[in-house]
Amino acid sequence: MAEHESLEFGKADFVLLDNVSLEEFMANLKLRFEKGRIYTYIGEVVVSVNPYRAMNIYGRDTIEQYKGRELYERPPHLFAIADAAYKAMKRRNKDTCIVISGESGAGKTEASKYIMQYIAAITNPGQRAEVERVKNMLLKSNCVLEAFGNAKTNRNDNSSRFGKYMDINFDFKGDPIGGHINNYLLEKSRVIFQQEGERSFHSFYQMVKGGPESLLRSLHVSKDPTAFNYIKVGGHIKSSIDDGGDFKAVADAMKVIGFTADELQTVYKVLATILHLGNLTFGVDGDTTLIENSKVVAVIGDLLATKEENVEKALLYRTVATGRDVIDKQHTAQEASYGRDALAKAMYERMFCWIVGRINDVIEVKNYDAKVHGKNTVIGVLDIYGFEIFQNNSFEQFCINYCNEKLQQLFIQLVLRQEQEEYQREGIPWKHIDFFNNQIIVDLVELQHKGIFSVLDEACMNVGKVTDKVFLQGLNSKLANHAHYTSRKVHKSLEFDRDFRVRHYAGNVVYSVVGFIDKNKDTLFQDFKRLLYNSSNPVLKVMWPEGKLKITEVTKRPLTAATIFKNSMIALVENLACKEPYYVRCIKPNDVKSPLLFEHERCRHQVEYLGLLENVRVRRAGFANRQEYPRFLQRYKMISEFTWPNHDLPSEKEAVKKLLQGCGFEQDVAYGKTKVFIRTPRTLFCLEEQRTEMVGRIVLFLQKVWRGTIARMRYRRMRAAAIILRAYRRFKVKSYIKDVNRKFKNVRSMKDHGKHVKWPTPPKVLRRFEEALRSFYNRWWAWMLIKDMTPEEKLRIRAKGATLEALKDQRPDLGLQRTWEGNYLKRDSPDTASSFTLVSSELQRKDKFMRVLFSCNVRKINRFHKAEDRAVLITDRHLYKMDPLKQYKPMKSIPLYNVGSSPLYSLHVRPIATMTRNHGVQSGETVRKEL
Repeated sequence: MAEHESLEFGKADFVLLDNVSLEEFMANLKLRFEKGRIYTYIGEVVVSVNPYRAMNIYGRDTIEQYKGRELYERPPHLFAIADAAYKAMKRRNKDTCIVISGESGAGKTEASKYIMQYIAAITNPGQRAEVERVKNMLLKSNCVLEAFGNAKTNRNDNSSRFGKYMDINFDFKGDPIGGHINNYLLEKSRVIFQQEGERSFHSFYQMVKGGPESLLRSLHVSKDPTAFNYIKVGGHIKSSIDDGGDFKAVADAMKVIGFTADELQTVYKVLATILHLGNLTFGVDGDTTLIENSKVVAVIGDLLATKEENVEKALLYRTVATGRDVIDKQHTAQEASYGRDALAKAMYERMFCWIVGRINDVIEVKNYDAKVHGKNTVIGVLDIYGFEIFQNNSFEQFCINYCNEKLQQLFIQLVLRQEQEEYQREGIPWKHIDFFNNQIIVDLVELQHKGIFSVLDEACMNVGKVTDKVFLQGLNSKLANHAHYTSRKVHKSLEFDRDFRVRHYAGNVVYSVVGFIDKNKDTLFQDFKRLLYNSSNPVLKVMWPEGKLKITEVTKRPLTAATIFKNSMIALVENLACKEPYYVRCIKPNDVKSPLLFEHERCRHQVEYLGLLENVRVRRAGFANRQEYPRFLQRYKMISEFTWPNHDLPSEKEAVKKLLQGCGFEQDVAYGKTKVFIRTPRTLFCLEEQRTEMVGRIVLFLQKVWRGTIARMRYRRMRAAAIILRAYRRFKVKSYIKDVNRKFKNVRSMKDHGKHVKWPTPPKVLRRFEEALRSFYNRWWAWMLIKDMTPEEKLRIRAKGATLEALKDQRPDLGLQRTWEGNYLKRDSPDTASSFTLVSSELQRKDKFMRVLFSCNVRKINRFHKAEDRAVLITDRHLYKMDPLKQYKPMKSIPLYNVGSSPLYSLHVRPIATMTRNHGVQSGETVRKEL
């Protein structure tokens, strides 16, 4: 089952229907199709409805979702069946097969491609070259076989006109190491004739429409399909097929597989030869049969690498051995036309079988020794034609429908056998189920001496002129009383001497016997075989090995087409029966290829003849669902306190019993040896509802716990970071303190008291502390300098300090490096000191000042911006301007009280004296302005 889809999409497993009836089955199928759910389970069978549109459900993400999962853990999908087959093969070392069935246009070929794609994607994790090569070959072979074996029909643009069974071999590690392809009953009559609205095989149109000009010229082929009688019916049909693009893709795929350039060229020559054969016409001149367009014969001879006259002779004459004599018997125009068509069909069939053989040569397992490499296992994929009912059903449709009868019989037998074996293995009583056994129809076709094939073979062996009417008379005489055979005698609507009807498991089919004898004999004149064997083209020679026999050596009657097909079907069924089967049942929703239309009666008919309802009943024979104890417990253990989160019971079986008893479902289940069997779907739905409710609560609980865990983790990280940061800061502080202490330890004994010591760089947290520390040091250093000074020296220091504070940012040097004398003219100028002394004494006498406060030479800048030397004398009463060049003759006198009262002279006298004493331009300028 697949519980991961809500009920708005219907039941994901038909086994879980409340009532097993055709009406409920169809309603569920329709609902899922309309909701875009094209896959539904019947236990381990996938029912697929062709969506007629591309769906984004096959990508790499989807593959990862199904890889290694059980069927019921994900919604229904082809990938789930492919994974189940792969796991059974890998885990249990058991050969498996996937049988894909359904009518033409139901999507079988696409299903097989997706299965191959999945198997290729999940294997080979190491990307080993040989394994990758095999996978690539297997995938590329699909492209090639579709081109040469598929055709557009009225039901399907890409209908398989042959049956294909592919074995994929895996080594003991589960990696693909090779494969083998078997093909069955190619519909070669399509080469020469197609119904209205259909086409011949894709390969013809790909070559004609997509081949390069140089290739077509060498083949004498034009780009117009309607120019060739064999394919002109489908030459003008529009479809979604891109023949030009497909031609290149197929050619590239064949090169990758290993076809050589000569082999590829031979394939194109065979296709071109068939097209030219269709344009041959025969006429009669008296008793002689002639080829009316002999130029075509020359073209055919050139393409087949043989002589023109040999081709003409093979088309017009037949070599007959009568005893020891060999004679050439001329054909009638009708016989020549028959021989031409038979040659065209045979050439295409031989070419197709040769292509399959070449692919097998490349992909088959080589040099594999089971003793050395371990046992290799197989997954088989069967993609074979589906049941067909056309307006005119001939020999091919009869064989195809017989094939489906055989597969349906196998399906019922294996499903019943699997169910019975599982019940028996688990110790659960088996309830008998009535179902339609189509063995009676299989016997009608293949029974020795009485079956339709036997009657057909007998008719072909009769001496004399054998007609299709003779065959029909034989059927009527031997099968008149058979419940599943109807002739004209019983049913008057059948055409007299032409029709018979068989009641298949899928419905009644009327067959026309016209052509049965010829198609069964599959007569091809030996002259054609020898003609092609004697070709100088080695590839053609390989395709016709029996051509080496001389006419007198051909004595044994070849097997008929019916016998060959019957034997191949029996062998196929025996091969499938010894493997563990998985099924994909394909349904076609409508005949107009609409992605929205679901034709109820059309689908109902397919559901009936595919036996899907019987399959549901078999699966529901007592129990709707079964699961292994560990898987069941893993999924539902949260709904019981005895099993969540873990149980302490003796076994999983006991834990499951305890869980189901707690839920009240004890009466609706049975316990096998390894599995629990649930009788009704309602129990399963109740378990799912309880699980869904508990999952929400568990998710909330897990979210709470996880969020708390994340918060605690974040707190611990932050706390650890804080501790580390605190320790680091403490370390940096201690390191700084120790460094300062080490550097300034002996500053008392230093000559400059540590002024030259470089301060260490503090950490950021101690920058303000460093500023304070420097301030303390500077105060201590200053104190160390002045502590031994006299009061007079301290007074001068304070004066200098006051001046420095008053004039800070004005001058870098304020005479701080020397003692302030005041009367500098008397001290600093010995040559002029006497003149200055006389002038100052005279002024003292005249102005009655008590003492000289300041004297200094200065530089004056006059109004014309010229410099002149001057001297300044400041006493306790006046400020004098003098001319030093005239023995300090006074030039101007200003009372000192005027200087002190003006804002311009608000500076202390000692700083002004300092400025003038140093003869600075700024100081001289200032004094000049004041004077």
